[in-house]
Amino acid sequence: MKIGDFITLIIKDKDSKEEEKFRSKIIDQNNNHIYIDYPIHMKTRRTKHYIEIGTPVTAEFIGQDQLLYQFKTTIVDRIRGNIPAYLLLLPNEDQFLRIQRRQYVRVNASLDIAVQSNEFNFLPFTTVTMDISGGGLSIIIPEGIPMTESERINLTLVLPLHSGEYHYLELIGEVVRVIHKQDSLRTASIKFISPEKQDQQVIIHYCFEVQREERQKELM
Repeated sequence: MKIGDFITLIIKDKDSKEEEKFRSKIIDQNNNHIYIDYPIHMKTRRTKHYIEIGTPVTAEFIGQDQLLYQFKTTIVDRIRGNIPAYLLLLPNEDQFLRIQRRQYVRVNASLDIAVQSNEFNFLPFTTVTMDISGGGLSIIIPEGIPMTESERINLTLVLPLHSGEYHYLELIGEVVRVIHKQDSLRTASIKFISPEKQDQQVIIHYCFEVQREERQKELM
């Protein structure tokens, strides 16, 4: 966990007792505390300008091993200034709970993506994804595109997050497999090649958000 990493805050509403989820970013840290920017509600997309000092918080973040970790903390202070922030107590690492065993969570997702061949084997095209994970994704191949396995491609992915942000990620991929389906639809499985850690972290956060939504729907 370092400056610039995303962090999810889970806070129980004092009145309804329901858990609310917020998304924030670490803007500074020391051995005992982390500073985060004002969090954004993951459903309403509104910025949380006021959280009472002493409020207990469950925080989640993705470690360098790309696994999801959780820890209990408290709002220690509210910092006013050019960059307003909240101060959270940082526990010892032995109090971090690893809650995700798999390296990458794969979720179904229909996302806009632009594809370009590194060797100009086909004209650039736009399509949609079928699923995505921190390690890669699969796309629908438009008719007439001669995409082949082991081909290197450039990807521009539009990733919407619950905070209301849109991330435009520039990625390099390699076609692992081209699948011909019975209805003449072709799809390609693509793995990311040396993705930037920040880009990969955004994708993994997106996947966890989708996974949470699916679990909540199952409980309704």
